[in-house]
Amino acid sequence: MIKNYLRSAFRNIARHKFISFINIFGLTIGLTCCLLILTYIVKELSYDKFNHNAPNIYRVSRSFNTADGIVNLHLGAVAPPFGPLLKNEFPDIKMVTRLFPNGDVVLRYKEKLFTEMGSYFADENFFKFFDLKTLAGDPKTALSEPYTVMMTEEMAHKYFGNEDPINKEIRLDNQFNFKVTGIFKPFPANSQMHPQVLLSFNTLNDDRVYGRNALRTNWGNNSFFTYLLLPDNYNIDHISSQFPAFIDKYMNFPGQPRQSKFTQLHIQRFLDIHLHSHLDDEVEQNGDIKRVYIFSAIALFILLIACINYMNLSTARSTLRAKEIGIRKVIGAQQKEIITQFLSESVLVTYFSLVLALILTWALLPLINRLSELGLSIDSLFKPSILSAVLLLPLVIGLISGIYPAIFMSSFKPIKVLKGILKVGSGNISFRKVLVVVQFSISIILIVATTIVFQQLRYIQTKSLGFNKDHLLTIPGIPANQFEAFKADILRDPVIKDVARSSRIPSGRLLDDQGASVFDGDKPLPVKADIKCINTDYGFIPTYGIKMAAGRNFSRDFATDSNNFVINIATVKVLGWKTPENAIGRDMSYGSTKGKVIGVVNDFHFESLHQNIVPLLMEMPSFANNNYGKVSIKIGGSNTDAALATIQQTWKKYQPETPFRYTFLDERFQRLYNSEQQQSHLFTIFSCLAIFIACLGLFGLSAFTISQRVKEIGVRKVLGASIPQIVTELSKDFLKLVIVAAVIALPIAWYAMSKWLLDFAFRVSIQWWVFVMAGVIALIIAFATISFQSIKAAMANPVKSLRSE
Repeated sequence: MIKNYLRSAFRNIARHKFISFINIFGLTIGLTCCLLILTYIVKELSYDKFNHNAPNIYRVSRSFNTADGIVNLHLGAVAPPFGPLLKNEFPDIKMVTRLFPNGDVVLRYKEKLFTEMGSYFADENFFKFFDLKTLAGDPKTALSEPYTVMMTEEMAHKYFGNEDPINKEIRLDNQFNFKVTGIFKPFPANSQMHPQVLLSFNTLNDDRVYGRNALRTNWGNNSFFTYLLLPDNYNIDHISSQFPAFIDKYMNFPGQPRQSKFTQLHIQRFLDIHLHSHLDDEVEQNGDIKRVYIFSAIALFILLIACINYMNLSTARSTLRAKEIGIRKVIGAQQKEIITQFLSESVLVTYFSLVLALILTWALLPLINRLSELGLSIDSLFKPSILSAVLLLPLVIGLISGIYPAIFMSSFKPIKVLKGILKVGSGNISFRKVLVVVQFSISIILIVATTIVFQQLRYIQTKSLGFNKDHLLTIPGIPANQFEAFKADILRDPVIKDVARSSRIPSGRLLDDQGASVFDGDKPLPVKADIKCINTDYGFIPTYGIKMAAGRNFSRDFATDSNNFVINIATVKVLGWKTPENAIGRDMSYGSTKGKVIGVVNDFHFESLHQNIVPLLMEMPSFANNNYGKVSIKIGGSNTDAALATIQQTWKKYQPETPFRYTFLDERFQRLYNSEQQQSHLFTIFSCLAIFIACLGLFGLSAFTISQRVKEIGVRKVLGASIPQIVTELSKDFLKLVIVAAVIALPIAWYAMSKWLLDFAFRVSIQWWVFVMAGVIALIIAFATISFQSIKAAMANPVKSLRSE
């Protein structure tokens, strides 16, 4: 029986080649979109699951409140004393491990010298938490001694080539020698962290590196990622509920209020971090569960459109098989057998489409990866649990797509069919119209979404930041005793315009807050609001082209400027001073520094446009203190390559032991919006495909309806109707469906994109013309699709259509 069904299915597919091609092509495109999106979803949901301990690992984070109890900073890392104290205080904690980013370091082995960005100090039990394959050395003891290091096999080959790296020494920052005690396989791509070099945490006990006492008492350096290993199915509320008392017990400072009022500890599931954690300081940039939901919905929408497309095309050409169905019924076929026959054809077509879709997915993934930088792999689809779902998918889609055409066509009355009297009830037409409305509603929503994502991207790329980011080069800091000579040397090149130092540069996060007070006479009044700070020199404001709103910049001519402040307008507002001019000369203190406000700058976007402009204070420590980690260089736009050559040559003169590295500031800002750029590319691709598949569905419905009105068209032509009149008559009903789809889709699109834009502190407003444009595009596409069938029908010879009359 099944063999006969399949044989019949193959024959019908071969007999109606054009319709079969459209059916298979539409389903192939729909399935390809789903498989591409599935590779992304599988990768995102697989993060960190390679660790067998992952369900029991938790990370400790720390938040800070204003005096009003509002959280204004939440860090993924905590201060160094917390780890050991938590282990001692809570016996349920099996183990604690810490990871301390070491920033950019210079490593040397013999003549090989490189700057490395993926180095961390790691506790000796790090490999008991995270599953990594060790290629050399004992992971249990490799990091137990000070000044030992483990590295990935790629790093080992980079420095040692074919030599055995074990027990060889590598020099860090031209200060300390570290012995290589282990080589490990790198963290997989679906890991939230990718350390390349792991330095022994015990090295930090050396006062020259960090200091044993600082590890016990420094509550301000919240840079230590701290992980807990807890028992199976542990209720973390048991620990987290005791955190306030824990903080007050150990952060008990004489004369100060309870610290739990201003800072809290939190516990995060390790497996939740990648998709659900967007704190102010993460090991690496995380994904976003909202993006997974969005693309999952797009996959379902496109699959739905493809199924509707199949239904419409199958029913539209049902008259081609009406006599076959009538004969089958006359010779005794039951309705369930005919339904089974049509469902077998549908499932067969869908499985064939799946094979084509897998091939197309494999071919398109490199292009998708170039556009999105997601690093997707088709291998993720061949995991047993995923592959079984993929193989089951065509069966489900085939049944969903084929059930309506099967029931519809199996219901034909054999007497009427064989007499050529085949009428289709209005209820069937109404259902197909609903399907087209659904298709175009989804398409219009995607058009609106693509347009608004593109607008927001363009807005953040072109919005004035309050300074000039073009032709700004940033390099690592120069030691204080060399900076002035370095600056003088590179400024001899006329292409180089300005040079400045700062502790942070725009495009980074503002995390430093030392507490501010203003003075009423001699009495300090603490400021409730957080005021972030950066250290700058007198060249920072002119180098960045930041405009002064009142007062002056720091100057060499005033020795006291090392105790004075320049603030932005946002700070003026939170301090309660009415105008920038009113702020000049006011006394205030910040951290341990007491001085005067000498200048106010216009607000500028130090951080990305996801964040609001925050109160900011700039101070200029004594030049004797090396508190500047970054150097910014303004280059004239005429000859960038020559300027780079000058800077590099001068760098080698002053820093021969440190490789030269640089970044352009505009590129740093561009990277802040990589996620939105990826979304824009993918939205555009999938929107176009959704519209294309919807047009195939509309093609099917128009073909079906016109085939039912052949005689009507013939009569109209005989009575003198012109081709444009007939095309208009045939098209208007379909265009009404698109208008209905727009009415349904536009409010949904407005709501969805309003929610999406809330992720940006600075965003475009949704314009009415976007909705009009989406509707017009849908109407034009629909009319072009319908016109193909309408013109063909209008130009047909009426004699042929009326011959049976």
